[in-house]
Parts: sequence; structure tokens; C-alpha cells
Amino acid sequence: MSDGDNNSDEGLIRTIGPKALGTNIFNMVVGAGIFVLPGVVAAQLGSAAIIAYIICALAIGLIFLCYAEIGSRITRSGGSYAYIEDAFGPFLGFIAQILLWFGWAVLSDAAITIAMVKTIAMGVPLLNDPIWSTIFIVALMASIAYTNIIGVKSGVRFYLFNTAAKFVPLAMLLVFGLFAINLDNLVIPKLPTIEQIGSGTLLLIFAFVGAETALNSSGEFKNPSKTVPMGILLGMGSIFIVYLGLQTVAQGVLGSELAQNTEAPLAATAELVFGDWGATLLLVGAAISIFATLSGDILATPRVIFAAARDKNLPGVLGKVHPKFKTPHMAIIFYVTAIGLIAVSGTFQMLAVLASGSILIVYIGVCAATVKVRMRDGEPSAEEFKMPAGYVVPILGSSVIIWMLSQMSQDEWLSIIILIISSVVLYFVQRKILNRL
Repeated sequence: MSDGDNNSDEGLIRTIGPKALGTNIFNMVVGAGIFVLPGVVAAQLGSAAIIAYIICALAIGLIFLCYAEIGSRITRSGGSYAYIEDAFGPFLGFIAQILLWFGWAVLSDAAITIAMVKTIAMGVPLLNDPIWSTIFIVALMASIAYTNIIGVKSGVRFYLFNTAAKFVPLAMLLVFGLFAINLDNLVIPKLPTIEQIGSGTLLLIFAFVGAETALNSSGEFKNPSKTVPMGILLGMGSIFIVYLGLQTVAQGVLGSELAQNTEAPLAATAELVFGDWGATLLLVGAAISIFATLSGDILATPRVIFAAARDKNLPGVLGKVHPKFKTPHMAIIFYVTAIGLIAVSGTFQMLAVLASGSILIVYIGVCAATVKVRMRDGEPSAEEFKMPAGYVVPILGSSVIIWMLSQMSQDEWLSIIILIISSVVLYFVQRKILNRL
């Protein structure tokens, strides 16, 4: 499908410009991960954690150069799914869709739900009890689902309030924490091994991904050839600066103690910078941030499930609309149930790795789709974004991703393979059913 064909797919109003897209990317990516991962990465790499940040930034930069080019050429809604389907057809598009909404969205939301429970448990020890933590997760999922079922406006207001609130503690810690750094804590006494760097990078990439979700609304971008690359540059550039700043502050303030704070490292940093109230501020900020991410995902992702059901790629019951509230209530209930069940039974680190693995496979698909579209349609026109160095960027991007994926354990790979095989089986089953209708 050429770009000229897919421009008219929905009749949507193109109102999103570079600043709005960049802000949305920043909002989608900066979530629970940055409140937890500085300590987890430091536990593996110590003060050399900055190496993992640089590798992640390099990888994301290469990947999103591909997104910038293909996003300026394929401008219908759907983001990663639309790009892969356009380049390789409905079969690989279907698998990409499953990896996106389940492998990435459900698993990452389950991971940050666990992080939220651990964070709140620091102030409410009762949640360390598995029974009470399960009750909390069920109540949390039910409340967010109810808010979204009774109307999209209430869901949007919920999301916007939480989004505005989560950035204040991070900004305060970043600004004031710079003055509390002990430069001796930033010295790298010994370089880590390649294996340690790979393991740390695979975990850290969890905090960098999510920008592709903002591209799902590509059918509403003004002048996509300029909006997509500029929006990506603004969003991802600001994210890297904030992340690197926060890791530097945490390492500079806590030193070797950072590696011992794997549940709330930024709260421990804030306690030394501001005192007891600082730790409370960061814990509240972390909970709000996670809540904002969850409410945003539960607002958006069920719409993808709903659309897939309407397209007969998922069971039709998930495409039902509530008779009173006019919302995709069955898709919302299905989505939050999946998150809750996995959150109760999983652990943050395991789910973060599996979610990262799923989205990295999608990223390889987008890199390959960029090459395929160039080979099929020729190089981008003057009105479209053209990434530098031709095929070098997608090849390098894919190579870095493959290196990251090679750090996964055998059990983690087995889980990803089972998900892909299940997607293949589901695709052919639903095709067979459709052929009989």
C-alpha cells in the first residue's frame, strides 16, 4: 500500500504537530521505570551504569530514525502495526499486533503494577502480605476500569491530572540534587564485562521504550513528514537528558548505596537531598507516575483490542460497546483482568525483561519494514523524511537489538517463543473461521 492510499483511511482531522507529539512521547516513555531502574542497573554495573544509558540512547536513536522515515511515508493510524503490515502483509502484522498489546502493553503494565505495590508498601507495610497486595491490585484494576467504562472523558481527565502531577518530584530532584553530588561517587573504578553491560542494558531499555505508542495516532498528524521526525527528536532527546541527569544525581548522592536500593532508589536519593519529606515526595510521585501510566494505557490499549475484535482478529465479544456509556467495556475488562492476573503471579524484573523482549522484536520488524518500503517504493521524496546513511541505520539498529535480545535467558526466550507460536496459531484459526463464514 502506498502512502497516497493510506492517507485517507480514517477521515481524521490532522491536528497534532511536532511539539504535541514530542510532549506525548515524553509522557508515554517517562513512567515507572525511571523510579525503579537506577538502583537495579547500578546493582549490575555500579557507577558504570552510564554505559548502559548511552547504549540504550544509541539503540533508540537508530530505531527511531527508522520510525521517522517510515512514519513520514505510512501515515495511517496504527504506528508499528501499520508499518509492519504495510510492508509484510497481514500475517506478520497480526503477530506484531499481539506482541504490542499483550507482549508489551499487558506485561509492562503488570510489571509497573508490581512496582507500585512495592513502592506503596514502604509506607503501608501491610501490602507486603501477598493477600493484601492481591486485594490492592484487584481494587486498583477495578477502579481504573470503572473510570474508563463510565466514559472516555472521565478517563482523559484522570490521565491528565496524574500526568501533570508525576513530573514535579522528578524535576525537583534533578535540579536540587545536582548540588548534592559527591564527584567521587561518579568515578568508575573498574569497567564491567560485556555480559554485565548486556544484562543491564536489557533491563534499562524498559525505561526507554513506549514512544512508538504515541505514533499510533499518525492518522492525525499535521504534515507527517516534518511532525514525526521533529516530534521524535524533541521527545526522545529530552528523555535522554532527564534520565541521564537522574542517574547521575542518584549515583552522585548515594554512591555504592545506590545498588542496595532496588525498590525506590530515587526516594532514597531524595531523602538525602531534602530530608524525610523528600523521600515521601518521591514515593508519592512514583505511585502517581505509575498510576498515570496505568490509567493512560487502560484508556488507550483496550481501543486497540476493540478495533482488532471489530476487524475479526480477536473474539467478537471484545468488540462490544456498552449500551449506556458507549465505551468498549468488554475490551477494558479483558485488558485489566490480564494485567491483574499476571501482576499477582509475576515479578517486576522478569516481566520487564519479557516486555522489553516483545517490543524489541517489534522494533526489528519496523527496521526491516523501513528497508522493505524503500526497496518497494524507492527512496523517500523531498516531502518525506530521509534517514541518513541509507540501509546502514536499520542494519545497525537491528544488530544492537539482536545483541540485547541475546542477553535473555533460555526461560525468557521460551516465553517469547510460546507467545509468537500462539499468535501464529490464533491467526490461522481466525482465518479458517472467517473463510467458513
